[in-house]
Amino acid sequence: MTKKKTEPKQVSQYDKIFRENMEEALPGIIKHVLKLHILHSEELPDDIQHTKERKPDLLKKVADAAGEVYILHIEYQTESENNMIFRMAEYYIMLYRKYEIPVKQYVIYIGRGKPTMAFTIKTEDLWFRYNLLSLSAINYKIFLKSDKPEEKILAILANFEGDDSVVAIKRILQEVKAVADGDFAESRYFNQLRVLVQLRNLEIQFNEAMETITKFFKEERDPLFRRGEVKGRQEGKQEGKQEGKQEGKQEGVISIATEMKKEGIPLAQIAKFTKLSNEEIEKL
Repeated sequence: MTKKKTEPKQVSQYDKIFRENMEEALPGIIKHVLKLHILHSEELPDDIQHTKERKPDLLKKVADAAGEVYILHIEYQTESENNMIFRMAEYYIMLYRKYEIPVKQYVIYIGRGKPTMAFTIKTEDLWFRYNLLSLSAINYKIFLKSDKPEEKILAILANFEGDDSVVAIKRILQEVKAVADGDFAESRYFNQLRVLVQLRNLEIQFNEAMETITKFFKEERDPLFRRGEVKGRQEGKQEGKQEGKQEGKQEGVISIATEMKKEGIPLAQIAKFTKLSNEEIEKL
């Protein structure tokens, strides 16, 4: 992945996120972005050295549904690099020389706007090309269909398809929260999203969406959940306190479900978040 000269630390954060999540996110990338039908894959060393050393972002030997076996090489780019065509050509020659099987190469652009990199070389004695794709051209809802948080967070770099950005980000946060394995994992994915939104200039919208999510799901900060505790304390009895807490908690759950329903979130997803039945949600 390209390291910007002006912001090396920031770009290294993007690089780190994609390297950490790649194994889990790869099936979705292959299916929805590359449009490949891979049946089997195996790891390959990601250091290629003959006269010079190169370290690809992702390198695998794969077999597809048609029975074709080849090297799958993927690079992620945050900006259009003028020399990318030559880098990819160098990779191709070194990979083909080392493994002696076909090589398919993809550069996935995750930056702003449209990529402007050249992806072909045509001269009298050489013809070369790689595949150039952009995450911003893909509907973000496709990534949200996955049950893996590593795939779901890719939605932040995809196309919101006319949806309001705060609404779309809120939905992404809700979806990631629903499948994150505990508070630590949730915090990790939310922090990754906080970094990635900088690639889309959506920091303000992200913070607004985060405030809403916090209001919905953090009991200690939701007055509707706290109302029951106050009522219980005023009654001065443990039994009353517990009853009050339950009443307040139920009010909070109903409030959450109502807001989610207004946002057009599917009933099944609301039920998963709130533990309410579909019948209860439909009545709201």
